[in-house]
Amino acid sequence: MKVLILLQIAFVVLFYSCNKQNVKLDISAANESKLISNTIHSISSDVKMVYIPGGEYKPFYGSEYVFTKVAPFLVDERAVTNEEFLAFVKANPQWSKSNIKKIFADSTYLRDWQSDTELPKNAKPDAPICFVSWFAAKAYAQSVGKRLPTLDEWEFIAMADETSPNARAKPEYSSNITSLYLQKERQYYSVKQSKPNYWGVYNIFDLIWEWTDDFNSVLTTNDSRTGQYEDKDLFCAGSATSSTDVLNYAAFMRFALRVSVKANYTIANLGFRCAKDTSINNKK
Repeated sequence: MKVLILLQIAFVVLFYSCNKQNVKLDISAANESKLISNTIHSISSDVKMVYIPGGEYKPFYGSEYVFTKVAPFLVDERAVTNEEFLAFVKANPQWSKSNIKKIFADSTYLRDWQSDTELPKNAKPDAPICFVSWFAAKAYAQSVGKRLPTLDEWEFIAMADETSPNARAKPEYSSNITSLYLQKERQYYSVKQSKPNYWGVYNIFDLIWEWTDDFNSVLTTNDSRTGQYEDKDLFCAGSATSSTDVLNYAAFMRFALRVSVKANYTIANLGFRCAKDTSINNKK
């Protein structure tokens, strides 16, 4: 329900912004994230990471002739699970539901947990963790020596289906994803129960929405983080969508969600996976 409300708000924001010359951005998240960098205790992680060779992709927004380059990187084959986040909280009690600072998470942080160290009743340990903020996701990633994937990295992976690295031209691509997005309570299922995509990445669409490191970068242009937005075409859905993605409603849903959330928001089906830089430059 919270996601649907946020999406509705996002549609209003998108419409309203098309009649505005400038949109002021909240860039406090970047500054506040520095507060957590020196207070995280490390934990171990044995999650398999998948090599992504990088390349070029065309974002949902902007000119259809402009492509974004993505460098090679590593990404977890699946989302972070309940039991893994529990281990993080035990090692870092400042991130428990009773100790979390308000600037780092809203009132629904880990909402269904029975206590600071007890998962929700009947929750599957290997289901993806949800009700976590961007700050909490960043802190977890730091604890395992990783980071959150960037928006471009995530969307690059998302182009793939089971058989090809870029399936966006296939008629069924967007409709299949949209159908998955509309399924209720999918976040309660265990990870890795469906087939991986071309890269070997599981559950990119069928369980949860996922935080990215720069989720709000869709509101900036030319890599600017100044808090001033001037390119209306980037923000107006009608003119921003490239011709090949005009029917990609699934991409627009992700776009709308990202412009509607803040870094301290926690949502019932919003979780994350981790990524890492790599110097490897081989190809699949």
